[in-house]
Amino acid sequence: MVGFQGLHQGGERAARPSSRARVAVAVTLLSLSLLIAACGRGASDEKPPEPGDVAVAKVNGHAVWSSDVKREAVAQGMIGEGEPLDVSSDLFRRVLDEVVDQKLLAAEALKRKLDKDPVAQRRLAAARERILGDMLVENVVEKAVNDNAIRGLYAEQQKLSKRSEEIRARQILVGSQADGDNIKKLLATGASFDALAMERSTDAATRFNGGDLGYFTVDVMPEAYAAALKDTKKGDLVGPFQTEGGWAILRVEDKRVEEPITLEAARPQIVRFLTYDQVRDLLEKLRGAAKVNMLTAKPQDVPGQPQEPASAPTGAPAPTAQAPAKS
Repeated sequence: MVGFQGLHQGGERAARPSSRARVAVAVTLLSLSLLIAACGRGASDEKPPEPGDVAVAKVNGHAVWSSDVKREAVAQGMIGEGEPLDVSSDLFRRVLDEVVDQKLLAAEALKRKLDKDPVAQRRLAAARERILGDMLVENVVEKAVNDNAIRGLYAEQQKLSKRSEEIRARQILVGSQADGDNIKKLLATGASFDALAMERSTDAATRFNGGDLGYFTVDVMPEAYAAALKDTKKGDLVGPFQTEGGWAILRVEDKRVEEPITLEAARPQIVRFLTYDQVRDLLEKLRGAAKVNMLTAKPQDVPGQPQEPASAPTGAPAPTAQAPAKS
């Protein structure tokens, strides 16, 4: 199994769509409204569709439920899946107005018999397939991506991950080796590293905090630093050695083994990975059991031209899976 820590952390909520995007969303939702209206003629909408649901409006005698408004807010990226939406909030009111508009548009479209148009029938059928596919994905993911699975993958990754050594150091950066030698002599006689960093260092990012570089692993540092800090121990004074920015003198403040990522910090990545894994397995199983004939030829590979990445399956994130990263 590939490691979850190579996944994008994108799970972040999308920004509010542009006006053009919102028009597109409205058109899509109008299609869905037509689909629901066409399928649900004669059915009662007075019974709450979800436990605890409340009617928040009526359009020509048909109820609009709070869950309808929340679902629309999620679809537009205004709230995250499962987040609460207070019925008394301005956001709820704005989205409710949009849902009412959608229902009015859908009712007028049915009145004009637009749902009988062959193109509309194809779009409604496609919307139905999309909804059913998403519901299947949600059902599969809900059963598989549970706390036990999350904890199990976290434990597995902790066993496989390598914990590197972290170093905390301070630096003074000067313009020449001679200046560096003078700084080192002053330090040898008991001068304060913090004070010299503030007075003499040319590194604007660290001079005012005593040259403190914080904790880091050598693999993220320039090669000159990694070489200079090799085999050092706490309290060592290193340099001066040449870097791209000048000549550096370092003092090793501390060394420790880096802390592993916590379960809570890793949870979003694990959920994304498990979701992707489940959807991929489901699609592989379905394709294996089906007879699928592609009637279009694959595009010819053109040397030097980037290839389009494969689209992520419906309802799944589009991560780039790779080997486990260090915790």
